[in-house]
Amino acid sequence: MEVKKADLEVIATRRSQYPDMSKPEFLLVGRSNVGKSSFINTLLKRKNLAHTSGRPGKTKTLNFYSVNDEIYLIDVPGYGYAQVDKKTQAKFGMMIEEYLETREQLQRVFLLVDFRHKPSEDDQLMYNFLKYYKVPVTIIATKADKVGNSKKEKNLQLIKDTMDLVVGDDLILFSSVTKLGVDQVLQRIDEVVRTNTI
Repeated sequence: MEVKKADLEVIATRRSQYPDMSKPEFLLVGRSNVGKSSFINTLLKRKNLAHTSGRPGKTKTLNFYSVNDEIYLIDVPGYGYAQVDKKTQAKFGMMIEEYLETREQLQRVFLLVDFRHKPSEDDQLMYNFLKYYKVPVTIIATKADKVGNSKKEKNLQLIKDTMDLVVGDDLILFSSVTKLGVDQVLQRIDEVVRTNTI
């Protein structure tokens, strides 16, 4: 897929606000400080389409980004941010759960983890949560440019061992600085769209 057009088309907090188009959808989840906005901007070739912030936990809605008028990439609130109170965290959880339970257009989830560190307990819980809903997952290991070559293999194995990926799920190294992984992610979207019909 070559990205020619990308726009934030719909902002939703509940099912009635979701777009009524039958386009394939790709959900984007991860911890609040894992680099989701940078991932979106790099992937979609737009500098400030998703607003990056020095303050984690800024996204509070489901943001539907239309890509080439063909698919939606959906950003959801990040998890694991201590400054977000329990009530708000629960609200975010219900928003994501409602989406997973009702959205037939969902084709795959990109779960972002920080390549520099062992996946957190929250990362593992999210992966298991997605597996409960039988959603295919691609793990995106962000900030890969910050890990030296001597540690790359060790960190890769640590993610694979910690997350215990099921057959059909995969892992892509990604860097918004060097653009590592961009082509792989777009190729994965292409493959999914070609093989799945809504």
